[in-house]
Amino acid sequence: MFQKSTYIARRNELKQKIGKGLILLFGNDESSMNYADNTYHFRQDSTFLYYFGIQHPGLAAVIDIDNDMEVIFGNDYTIDDIVWMGPQPTIQERAESCGVSMVQELRKLSGMMDLATQMGQKIHFLPLYRPENKIKLLELLDVAPKDVMNTFSLDLVKAVVSQREIKTAEEIEQINEAVNVSVDMHVAAMKFVRPGMTEAQVAAEIHKVALAAGGNIAFPIIATINGQTLHNHYHGNTVKDGDLFLVDAGYENNMCYAGDLSSTIPVSKLFTSEQKDIYEITLAAHQAAVDALEFGKPFKNAHIAACTTIFNGMKTMGFTKGDAMDAFHEGAHALFFPCGTGHMMGLDVHDMEDLGEVWVGYDGQPKSTQFGLKSLRLAKPLQAGHVFTIEPGVYFIPELIDLWRGQNKFNDFINWEKVDSYRNFGGVRNEEDFVMTENGARLLGKPKPKTIKELEALR
Repeated sequence: MFQKSTYIARRNELKQKIGKGLILLFGNDESSMNYADNTYHFRQDSTFLYYFGIQHPGLAAVIDIDNDMEVIFGNDYTIDDIVWMGPQPTIQERAESCGVSMVQELRKLSGMMDLATQMGQKIHFLPLYRPENKIKLLELLDVAPKDVMNTFSLDLVKAVVSQREIKTAEEIEQINEAVNVSVDMHVAAMKFVRPGMTEAQVAAEIHKVALAAGGNIAFPIIATINGQTLHNHYHGNTVKDGDLFLVDAGYENNMCYAGDLSSTIPVSKLFTSEQKDIYEITLAAHQAAVDALEFGKPFKNAHIAACTTIFNGMKTMGFTKGDAMDAFHEGAHALFFPCGTGHMMGLDVHDMEDLGEVWVGYDGQPKSTQFGLKSLRLAKPLQAGHVFTIEPGVYFIPELIDLWRGQNKFNDFINWEKVDSYRNFGGVRNEEDFVMTENGARLLGKPKPKTIKELEALR
């Protein structure tokens, strides 16, 4: 945990932003795999972690602004628990570590909510993603799970986003640590992958680095020869000479701050000439996006730079034709790049995604509905302290190629015969993490090998 003063200051700022009422925040419970005592790895809710720092299941917290009171609700372990788990801090001890002096048993939360309701207090809660917390909300406030998305406090969402999106120096230190280990995970894959291995063996090598560093993976590892599938978590294929191997993996440290990197590796010792051509286009798009990052300017500028650079690069190879900006406005570029150039990152690898992309990435402005552009998670002006990824790529998705060609779509921009000749090429991307400062964007962590020369030297 950080010093208790950090959590006290965060909660005081939150109270000032909300002004009045009562804030109800749920922690996460243990989640069972197949029976009650066999659970998945526990991960605390990130907003609860941000304001209280306690990595422990079964907690809830109330910040009563009107009555100047903060309470953590939870149950101490019994001797039956301690026999299995060893000695554990009490809820009181955990609460004191983040500057909260008042604790109560979990069963007393309902009484506080009943009293608040009777007194006509405004009760603020966030959108909920865990089913068990939706059930708790139903029992406490009679809000049905289906109604949570219509009744959550937008004021609380905006306040939390405004705080969590600006990373402090102590948070940047944690993220730097997470990115450094993430780089080690990728370098391990670059050195390890060989023809005849399974994707699972490479994924295991990546995961090993994370566990050995004392943390864990920030999200399920993508380690695949089918890089054209953007989030491919299948690891059952055997790797062959001539394949491209795409890795998207990041480390989460014991403070739960994340790194998020992508790499594309030749399974052979060298890239083929065709692979080099496409790979160089993605590197150019990556650099164009980085060059477009400016303090106070929309992140969407970086996305436009990546998209148009990809389109123009593909034009030099005969895949595309026409004007790149026209193609971007029409959405033709999305044949090769159907996703966004980056997203916020911090305590969540897609930071605060549970609070809604329209607030996290767009400050409440409407998102595009156009294929490809609608998947851009971050578009708003960049402030000092924003942490985000840059990850443009080129993807040949046979199903998308067949669909759009069959619809005679974008014939003014796409040379379909040339595209079809690469239909089994796969996908390429690199990803790095940055923080915005008043003097421009700065790379987080140590540099990840990404040039052709660097990768072939490691191979």
